[in-house]
Amino acid sequence: MGSTVAVVADRISWEERRLIEAAPAFGLRLDWVNDESLGLGGPDAPSLLGYDALLVRSRSYTRGGLIATLAEAAGVPALNTARAIHACENKAVLRALLRTAGVPVPDFRLVLSRKDFQQALDELPLPLVLKPVFGGMGKRVTLIRHADTAQSVYDYVEDLGHAFEQACLVEPYLGGTSVRCLVVGRELVAAAEFESGGADWRNNAALGNSSRAVAHDPDVLKIIDQVVSELGPGIYGVDLFHSPDGPVVNEVNHAPGFRAVASATGADIPSAIGRYVQELLA
Repeated sequence: MGSTVAVVADRISWEERRLIEAAPAFGLRLDWVNDESLGLGGPDAPSLLGYDALLVRSRSYTRGGLIATLAEAAGVPALNTARAIHACENKAVLRALLRTAGVPVPDFRLVLSRKDFQQALDELPLPLVLKPVFGGMGKRVTLIRHADTAQSVYDYVEDLGHAFEQACLVEPYLGGTSVRCLVVGRELVAAAEFESGGADWRNNAALGNSSRAVAHDPDVLKIIDQVVSELGPGIYGVDLFHSPDGPVVNEVNHAPGFRAVASATGADIPSAIGRYVQELLA
């Protein structure tokens, strides 16, 4: 008898459909479970009964780690682990964790107030990127090219942000290209470079910018190994920037979109994930 896995997400997108379609080849059944209707916290976690594992693909900034934590407490393994998801959900926590472990990350400053913001401007050279600690897909990420507009940009954070939305990072702008590495278990399955184009300076895959497959560079493979050693084996989208000193880890996504990487590289990512889940549950 095969294993039944709950795909926990707020909606079914291209990636979830492909994972569900690929699952039977690996003796798995994947069921979509809406992350807004789990009702966790009770002693028996009734909404998780009958599942051998959770594949957490919640796109919320905070739901994934909470769901994984309560699932693990109820004895249901979560992919990725609660520890890994909690780290990936918070860019400041992730940067600190990786830097302490010796993984190269961009220079950055945590900004919790206008005073912090001004200090970051004083210490780091322009252009700079202002990004929320909680967030993804390039949303609310701002490029600050000129000092005379910086304070006006921060007005929007201060006046329109609420609570945790006001927590930001400021970091040097490292150019218009990034590399998304799709990791399954400990293996780098595919890597693609994304380049910004047109009027939008951001190079996120979610924004539909140009992409191309890239070779598995030895320096990148070393960084991937370091990231996995710190977070544990799992399913990650590791985003790298090019810096004067070599590649640096910008973010690690715990529920990565992989349509653009699969399209650019031809890699069968759903099968790689299905095989990994099968091996874990064997």
